[in-house]
Amino acid sequence: MIIGIPKEIMHGEDRVAVTPETVKKYVLDGHKIIVEKSAGVGAHFSDEEYIAAGAIIEEDIKKLYNDASLILKVKEPQFNKNENLHEIDLMHKGQFIITFIHPASPINHQMVNAMARKGIIGLTLDGVPRISRAQNMDALTSMSTCAGYKGMLIAANYMKKFIPQIFSAVGMIKPANVLVIGAGVSGLQAIATAKRLGAIVYAADIRPDAEENAKSLGAKIVDTNIPEKFAIGTGGYALSLSEKLLKKERSALKDAVMDADIVFLGALVPGKVAPILIDEEMVKAMKPGSVIVDISIDQGGNCSLTTPAEITVEHEVTIIGIKNIPGLLPTSSTWMFANNVYNLVKYLVHGDELNLDTKDEILESILVTDGSKIVHKGTLEAIKSKKQ
Repeated sequence: MIIGIPKEIMHGEDRVAVTPETVKKYVLDGHKIIVEKSAGVGAHFSDEEYIAAGAIIEEDIKKLYNDASLILKVKEPQFNKNENLHEIDLMHKGQFIITFIHPASPINHQMVNAMARKGIIGLTLDGVPRISRAQNMDALTSMSTCAGYKGMLIAANYMKKFIPQIFSAVGMIKPANVLVIGAGVSGLQAIATAKRLGAIVYAADIRPDAEENAKSLGAKIVDTNIPEKFAIGTGGYALSLSEKLLKKERSALKDAVMDADIVFLGALVPGKVAPILIDEEMVKAMKPGSVIVDISIDQGGNCSLTTPAEITVEHEVTIIGIKNIPGLLPTSSTWMFANNVYNLVKYLVHGDELNLDTKDEILESILVTDGSKIVHKGTLEAIKSKKQ
């Protein structure tokens, strides 16, 4: 296949979909790789390195999109100000794109509908199932590792006081309280980072196994009061809860949120809108100067007051809604991402054709648009819910 790698256009996004290392692999597999000029500079991969690995460097982004049969990106298609065109408008019927689409998030519904109308086949990396044979393709897990680590450091940076216990000549300052909601990959990394910073760490998750993992890292568990039968879905992921159960969970979390100096939010349901676990009343009850970092914002956010891609202050609480936290670790996150995507392409592509067998568990989980319509269940549910 001819595989096109555009430079990411989202502000502050320095990641890129391939490294020189993975370009070599693609070329050995028989593919032609076209990389937009300077696409890897932000992650410290030069055009010369890509050329040495066998890639073609293309300055004309319209030509890159026109020539490629498969586009590999990090972020969902967005409006390209330099070309005065949306990236979807640069694509053509029958073209494939593999990226983080986050199709269930309301902010992306218009873009996903445009993909379907244009006849684009979209595959979303946030849909890769958590099964053993897909582990090395799971970019969401890799990026969650980055988000958990860097997200906690960002929250610490916005704190108005020390995180560890501090002894001084004028007395002792108590350590900060950190609450991590959602003890998946990002949450566990956030717990480990907060512990290294010296905080007292609490964790909450509706899944018993996730609670055990959090406890093994030294976190104190906050009981969500959600019965196990409603909590665990396929592959160990959390299930969507009814509004009645979400209200029950929010009530269980209320006191812990109120006592926290930092709340880290990373509770996700694959392919669906993130559950609201902190509402405005809970934010109002938090201590002035507290910080919320909501890394689930790509799928709508766990806090009702989080503004996508912004850092805001509401009721004297700083709420961090940065959408590309892994992009703040571009060298490490690109290396992980590029290898995950290579393994997925290797699995899906045979010769010059990409397998669209929807009986395949991995393909069925990541397929968003099939070249004519939206087929992603979580997205269809979210669109229907929005209309009601």
